[in-house]
Amino acid sequence: MHESALMKFDTYPIAGAIKKNLAAAGYKRPTDIQYKAIPSILKGEDVLAVAQTGTGKTAAFAIPVIDRIHKSKGSGKQAGIQCIVMVPTRELAGQIGAVFTALARHTRVTPLCIYGGVEQAQQIAQLKEGVDILVTTPGRMFDLISQGAVTVSRVNTLVLDEADRMLDQGFIKDIQAIKKKLPRRHQTLFFSATIDKEIKKLAFSQVKTSAIRIQISPDDPVSKNVTHWMMKMAMDDKRFYLRRFVRDHEDARIMVFVRTKVRAERVAKALERGSIPCMTIHGDKVQAQRNQVMAGFKAGEDKILIATDVSARGIDIPDLDYVINYDLPENPENYVHRVGRTGRGTRKGQAFSFCSPEEEPLLAKIQDLLKKPIHLVPVSWKEHAQIHVDPKDTAGLREMILAGEAGEKKKKYRKKAKKGYT
Repeated sequence: MHESALMKFDTYPIAGAIKKNLAAAGYKRPTDIQYKAIPSILKGEDVLAVAQTGTGKTAAFAIPVIDRIHKSKGSGKQAGIQCIVMVPTRELAGQIGAVFTALARHTRVTPLCIYGGVEQAQQIAQLKEGVDILVTTPGRMFDLISQGAVTVSRVNTLVLDEADRMLDQGFIKDIQAIKKKLPRRHQTLFFSATIDKEIKKLAFSQVKTSAIRIQISPDDPVSKNVTHWMMKMAMDDKRFYLRRFVRDHEDARIMVFVRTKVRAERVAKALERGSIPCMTIHGDKVQAQRNQVMAGFKAGEDKILIATDVSARGIDIPDLDYVINYDLPENPENYVHRVGRTGRGTRKGQAFSFCSPEEEPLLAKIQDLLKKPIHLVPVSWKEHAQIHVDPKDTAGLREMILAGEAGEKKKKYRKKAKKGYT
């Protein structure tokens, strides 16, 4: 049994209010990443942590950061922003902000989440009221710094969450720029689910040489709670397979990932033509719409959410039963983040990938990254024919199509027999 399984948060040297918040949120024992990271962060050490999605990375840095600020304010030390948490997407910023808000209740700590796509005036007003922890995306943060609304001279902790994506997308200059503005002595916490050799070099350049390096199951980037399946089909058949999958799992909560914004809307319309309600989330929606969609999906208003990779990172959706890769991702690491939306914590989850012939090279890359097989779900020609028929259609029509398929197969067999291909 791992040592983390023997410990409880009650035994940690953290404020009583935080312990109460943890209990209210259902946290009893630390996960492996929390067990390994929290003590080092409490000591003020730099940490570079790589852990699977759904393992509790946010709480791993939120708990010690809140505790340190809560205790420093109790001793009458400096006010002002003491911690900045930088993340690559607005959705992730909102989720992490919610975790900080929940864990900081009844403490002396005030967190605030700001990001682009929404009106600045209210955010600036909140900043003036006093903020200790700022959760933000790079663009909005630099806007507010340039306007003088954000002062970073007292920041002593910088957290980079999903840092591999920020570095990979060219945010390295933004990260370096913000670090130059911080006090010379500050703590850097680098958290991610995936990291390749090139990004690792950049990561090491942003932390002290004495940084604590933590890797949880580095050879297995996806939680063992997730089972992987694939179904092979023509690209044009995917909408029929998705429709049948949803029909066969009517009570399930399903997140469907597609490659582009246009594809998201097309797939949604294909489902709606079959009287299957669903939601979409992608970059063409204004932030208020994206927030509304995500809140509605989490609340169970609709059970199907169709998304681009903007929602693959870090989003925590309670009890998500299935992730469907309607389109395989170009970047195999995005597969890790997509399927990480299910099987979170101790829950079990399943990921299905619809693979067309032209996507076979992408599938090979994903399997190389996973280092484990993706189970093939075989589909017979008869099942394939049935999948093309909506269950709401009449039985007579369904039988007619199946009979037609069977007849065509018999004709082909007879032709081959005449030519001697028996």
